[in-house]
Amino acid sequence: MANINARNIKCAQDQPVYNSSLTDANDDYDAINPPDLITALFHCSDPFLQQEMVSKMSMCQFAVPLLLPNCDTQQSTLMLWAMRDLVKKFRPHSLAGNRTFVEGRIVEMDIPMVSFVRLGESSLPKSQTLNKLLSNPHQHNNAFVHRDMKCGNVPRRISDGLVEVSWYLPCGSKNIDMFPQPVAIANLRGDGRMFKTQMSFLYQTSAAVFIFSDDLEGDPSTLNRESRAELFLVTNSQSNTFNMETLRDICRQHKVKENNVIIKKKQNDAKFVEALRLRVSGAIGKDPHTMKVEDMVAVAQSVDIVVDEDWEKCNNGRHHATSITENINDISEFKKDQLPLQGNIWKEISVLEKEMCRLRKADRNQSIEHYKSSLNEQHKELRERQNQLHMSDAMNKFTAGISQPEMERLYFLKWLKIQLSTLSRHNLSTLREQYKDCCRNTPQDKELIADLDEQISNCSLGPEHFFRELGQIYECACSLPENNPARQQVQHLPALCAQMLLDGFPVELVDGDAANIPMKWIKEVLTQLHQLVDSKSKILVLTVLGVQSTGKSTLLNTMFGVQFAVSSGRCTRGAFMLLIKVSEELRSELKCDFIMVIDTEGFKSPELLAFDTSYEHENELATLVIGLSDITLINIAMENNTEMKDILQIVVHAFLRMKEVGKKPRCLFVHQNVSDMFAYDSNMRDRKKLVEQLDEMTRTAAKMEKKVAYAKFTDVMDYDPDKDSYYIPGLWHGTPPMAPVNAGYTEAVYDLKKRLIGSSETYDIGNNNAPEFLKWTQGLWNAVKVENFIFHFRNSLVADAYTDDTCNAQMNSSQDKRVNDGYP
Repeated sequence: MANINARNIKCAQDQPVYNSSLTDANDDYDAINPPDLITALFHCSDPFLQQEMVSKMSMCQFAVPLLLPNCDTQQSTLMLWAMRDLVKKFRPHSLAGNRTFVEGRIVEMDIPMVSFVRLGESSLPKSQTLNKLLSNPHQHNNAFVHRDMKCGNVPRRISDGLVEVSWYLPCGSKNIDMFPQPVAIANLRGDGRMFKTQMSFLYQTSAAVFIFSDDLEGDPSTLNRESRAELFLVTNSQSNTFNMETLRDICRQHKVKENNVIIKKKQNDAKFVEALRLRVSGAIGKDPHTMKVEDMVAVAQSVDIVVDEDWEKCNNGRHHATSITENINDISEFKKDQLPLQGNIWKEISVLEKEMCRLRKADRNQSIEHYKSSLNEQHKELRERQNQLHMSDAMNKFTAGISQPEMERLYFLKWLKIQLSTLSRHNLSTLREQYKDCCRNTPQDKELIADLDEQISNCSLGPEHFFRELGQIYECACSLPENNPARQQVQHLPALCAQMLLDGFPVELVDGDAANIPMKWIKEVLTQLHQLVDSKSKILVLTVLGVQSTGKSTLLNTMFGVQFAVSSGRCTRGAFMLLIKVSEELRSELKCDFIMVIDTEGFKSPELLAFDTSYEHENELATLVIGLSDITLINIAMENNTEMKDILQIVVHAFLRMKEVGKKPRCLFVHQNVSDMFAYDSNMRDRKKLVEQLDEMTRTAAKMEKKVAYAKFTDVMDYDPDKDSYYIPGLWHGTPPMAPVNAGYTEAVYDLKKRLIGSSETYDIGNNNAPEFLKWTQGLWNAVKVENFIFHFRNSLVADAYTDDTCNAQMNSSQDKRVNDGYP
């Protein structure tokens, strides 16, 4: 959920404890200190769950473990792998002028780290002070748990020695940012005198170390002067043990500059924090000592700290992934050379398959049968050209990687995803700069701009492209005779992909680049899935549709804890299916074994609108995924329904046309970024108007399709405007990158999930197991391929501008053609 209240945990009580001053009862006997809870959870989690927890904690602006202590072995672990997948985006003030930004993995960035430790007793609240240090007056974040938070005063049992880290990342605004450049803030829990290993690590990796102490007469060895870190002393003049002479002696003995001593006097907290902030800014502003988190490995090993990546299975996975990615210089060239089957030939096959169904380009002087025969010959020739391309070196390595035992396979795929996304991000950044320079300096060079624009669109590369290539390898082999050795060699590939689906990886259903489904591949993958789960594959299908960048993938990730790719641009292409296993206890209630979540690409993409086929592609995709769904979420930005009306109107047409569609999916409208708590009541009129427009759209379509019995939108889709309209606040609470996730967002999404799951208990999904879903997908896709989508209305209400004679002529022509093609 990425819920900012997640740390506020208190165990349930067996007996009530009354909070009364007349009793001796300890009302904290059942409480757990949050850092203890976090430490325990990380020890109980596998490496992949640790990554997910770090990601969600960071989204909430919680500090995450850098050094994780083990109170049994007294040894700490550097949590490099846990942070490896953490991607951050920010804008330092040096880049504010040209409005560019920095994006990358936090462990690979040269960001100075400033550490805060306590030696002996300190009357100053260190963690609480750090929260004030990192927060601007408009947005206070509790990155570090402190004593005044819920359960923060409960004695720690296992988390002393924990080093947490939080990053301050600027947005580029001088009026908002606390620091002009990024800085990592590390916080050691417990008395530093008891944790010399952690202290040694921090001295060697930090640009500055701030020491909170009221008692500086203890063991002086903890003030390590051999490190490169600049030392600062923070003390309180109001404490009983404060002595100015002792403080001066300590500063002389350990060569601490006078300006590096911060004394909390009688001034208020705001002035004290401001003084502290000035010292931190000075420490990171003058050529500070910086060290990437991944470069801290050598330091950790030198002081006997374990590194979580230093494990054979993790290293093997990295080695296999690097063997694929190390030679990638140009992503476009790599795709052409190593992933050739998903290139132009596959796109030509996709166009040809639709033409074989629609016969739109047939010559009037040529018989239909002769035209069909020529198309079949072209299709056969294209497959032969594909079969001449042998499996590339990269695909051989990829197949070997996913054929390993479970843990090695998971590490391999994760490392591959990490390395490919880093390459894609670097490539995209370079292309964006070239595009910007070209638009500024040579705007007349239209060809170069168009070429760069195409390169930007095609610069993504991820594991999904390798799975897509596997699908094409299998499809090609299926065109060969059954006894052909090349066909026999690829029979194991669908089972590997089915296992990926069971492991929770998204698998491509619709190829967004070719606008096609590799049906033989999908058929065999789902068949293998059915066998892997011993035929217990009953599926509830949930789909989300929406305009680009309206938060569809984020909605699914928050709702189900999955990992669809997210970004501010067009990230998802086509449609991806992901399986969520239903626990044994819930299967009887939900009446299914799996929930299949289908994530689709965003509609109205600017980069696709330039193409003549973009509207048809979106219509096909919307019709297909809604037809596959038991529940469809229509995701809308704010309260604006206008953009999605264009999509829904063609869906209404398609559903009315295709007689074989016997499904009536439930439709829900989700309005995102609506912060008004009265949105439901205040938008009642808008919902009523939307229903009226949807009904009018349905009547218009029914009239054109000669199915006048359909008079309402609810005749086509199951929709109750009062029960099936949800309003969700914005994702972020404040200004990113330092904004935490809005608690209202996660609660609203969780409420939506509960209602969806609750309604599914009474929702009849019949016998929709994997084979039935496959059968339905095949039939629906065939119908979509036959469909001409000749009604390209930007607004279905303008359909009335067409006369009945025109509509009838179009309809008769379309129906005659479908009958001739052998389709209903």
